[in-house]
Amino acid sequence: CQLKMKEFWFRSWNAVCPLVAKLKRFYEFSLRLENALRSLLEALTSPPYAPMQHLEREQALAKQFAEILHFTLSFDELKMTNPAIQNDFSYYRRTISRNRLNNQQLDAENEVNNEMANRMSLFYAEATPMLKTLSNATTKFVSENKTLPIEDTTDCLSTMACVCRVMLETPEYRCRFTNTDTMLFCMRVMVGVIILYDHVHPVGAFAKTSKIDMKGCIKVLKEQDSNSVEGLLNALRYTTRHLNDDSTSKQIRAMLQ
Repeated sequence: CQLKMKEFWFRSWNAVCPLVAKLKRFYEFSLRLENALRSLLEALTSPPYAPMQHLEREQALAKQFAEILHFTLSFDELKMTNPAIQNDFSYYRRTISRNRLNNQQLDAENEVNNEMANRMSLFYAEATPMLKTLSNATTKFVSENKTLPIEDTTDCLSTMACVCRVMLETPEYRCRFTNTDTMLFCMRVMVGVIILYDHVHPVGAFAKTSKIDMKGCIKVLKEQDSNSVEGLLNALRYTTRHLNDDSTSKQIRAMLQ
């Protein structure tokens, strides 16, 4: 019986370790995304140009910003639908903690030690870890740039949301979509910039004074024929900051119920 238990443990451990190494790579990638996002925001919001002028002049940078948001929403969608990620990582942490108490060290700890495991645990504990990282990075960018008006950042985000909404709801643009991937790209970018806007704007994206047409964005999102629609609606429901504020209209709340 003990031999079987030991064999089972080795098989489980050998199966979990490569997965943990992959989770570490994604965690480290999130840190690089955070730095990249801050650089892109600085390039797309710096004077003397207005947000629309920036998006027209630096189309390659705007596309890269959109690509980051697209990846972020894609990753978080997969994370939310795969609870095994946290279960496997919890098993890994329990194992290395138990071995630390017994003054033992496993080879896998050379790549993901206890300190790194703690940081990764906080990251993957979030429902949408990548989006949380970008939201924090955007908020930090706005707070640290005292000389840059917050409107420069929020106008950039609201402009991108508007562009995506128009592309999704206008037949002349929709007919140019070569496949559903392009449509999904626009949906994810639109939701991503809405969430970032809601995190950095004092009253958020859902207030009447918001520069984002939230009713139009939610409506066009619901009209799309995609399996990802519900996940994106959940992102708006659960990762925004101001949805439940008194300033949010009952109509918008009803649309997201």
